Amino acid sequence: MSQHAQQYDAQNRPIGFEAVGFGTRSAFITKTYAHLLGAVIGFTLLEIYLFRSGYAEIIARALLGTNWLLVLGGFMLVSWLASRAAHTTQSMNAQYAALAGFVVAQAVIFVPLLYVANYYAPGTIRSAAIVTLTGFLGLTFVAFTTRKDFTFLGALLRWGGVMSLVAIAAAVLLGFELGTWFSVGMIAFAGAAVLYDTSNVLEHFPEDRYVAASLELFASVALMFWYALRLMNSRD
Repeated sequence: MSQHAQQYDAQNRPIGFEAVGFGTRSAFITKTYAHLLGAVIGFTLLEIYLFRSGYAEIIARALLGTNWLLVLGGFMLVSWLASRAAHTTQSMNAQYAALAGFVVAQAVIFVPLLYVANYYAPGTIRSAAIVTLTGFLGLTFVAFTTRKDFTFLGALLRWGGVMSLVAIAAAVLLGFELGTWFSVGMIAFAGAAVLYDTSNVLEHFPEDRYVAASLELFASVALMFWYALRLMNSRD
């Protein structure tokens, strides 16, 4: 027998199988978080452009002229659609288009909240960004170090997302405010989404769909940032 003949382990898998699989998964994870960083940078640059060009004021006045809760509902709906696209889209071109479109949509939807924070509650944008970054890194650390499968949160997240939209719709129709505790609850909801998404990235996402995986993570990060900023705005 040749010295280079393939050897097998007790489970009849080629020796080196796990190492190859781990290396492929590691490359997928690296690409996913690189694209997430790119999405965050793209979002930030878009916001800087909108504010420096003066378009932010036009967008803010237009959206603030509508019911603010409708904007919240739009944000939730866009986030849900992004998550849905991440799970169903297979074409790389479609994944890139979805990610780019989602970043642009989020940048526009965020304008009124950022406009109010920038002019009426200076410092809250930085504080909300720090809270979001700290929460995201902490939850990511938990998922990476424990290697616990958090995909059981999927059903809870679907139920919570529907209930959140129902609460927003009820507030619009009945004319009551969604207060501080709603924002706190949504931050916790976003944290659960980060755990769920990270677990999917580590173990379950197909390795050719790193763009879609980054889109889903970005949606969860944006959700956390939105409600962290909304909570801080409500306290000033």
